[in-house]
Amino acid sequence: MAKSALLKSSIAKKYWMALTGLFLCLFLTGHLAGNLQLLMPDSQLQFNQYALFMTSNPAVKILSYLTYISILFHAIDGILLTIQNKQARPVGYAKSNPSANSSFASRNMAILGTLVLVFIATHMINFWAKMHFDEKMPLMTQSIVTGPGMKSDYYVGTTVGQYYQVDQVKSAGDTIEMPGVPPKQLEIRNRTDVYNVQANVKVGELYKDLHKITFDFFREKQYGLYFTLFYVFSMLVLAFHLWHGFQSAFQSLGLNSPTWTPTIKFIGKAFAVVVPLLFAIIPLFIYFTK
Repeated sequence: MAKSALLKSSIAKKYWMALTGLFLCLFLTGHLAGNLQLLMPDSQLQFNQYALFMTSNPAVKILSYLTYISILFHAIDGILLTIQNKQARPVGYAKSNPSANSSFASRNMAILGTLVLVFIATHMINFWAKMHFDEKMPLMTQSIVTGPGMKSDYYVGTTVGQYYQVDQVKSAGDTIEMPGVPPKQLEIRNRTDVYNVQANVKVGELYKDLHKITFDFFREKQYGLYFTLFYVFSMLVLAFHLWHGFQSAFQSLGLNSPTWTPTIKFIGKAFAVVVPLLFAIIPLFIYFTK
């Protein structure tokens, strides 16, 4: 009975591992589509609009929470399966040649998954956390020609055609008023909201500049190259993880057949190469085009 219960538990874990893994593959595809905008010229507004949509749309928020849960569940489930497999075979074979009948990726899924998890944690700290919680998160500005040989910086509002001259808007840290200088009529509150000070009425909202954060991160003078290489290395690790994980998920769900299995393997290998490669191109492009 104990063995039967263990077997059922193992199968259930493999089902959940497969389902969360395939869901995360869908997330990777959508995330890549958004990030590829960074390769486009003059993409600052477009990318920041995408970032605002991804952090404010209710349906996307629900999908985001599902993604966070899936990442944690996938990681914990993988750890439990690894421990369970080792407990089921406490004594190693007298003679073993695993490379003869298994791939590097399949033998090292736990290590690869752990490295991917480390990358996700650092990625969220450097981008997701700054976007959501950093009080010093920059706001998007645009330099506009105001006269012959003259330019001024303007905050870009989320409503089309909304611009607010930077030096005419009071920020959270702008507490000192100069004698003889009229007080500023606009003020930034709640990090992105623009208020009319006298009427105490919200008149607009500004974009957080995730585009600038991303470019500054990979172009940082001292560590930009290391950040870029770490990102590329992480995408190589992800490629190996997907190389085995994608087709293994279908196998765990019992969706194998002589007709479909070759196609699934081909799609899985193509996905494992193309998606991480495109992700890796982004930081390389940013760093080497400064």
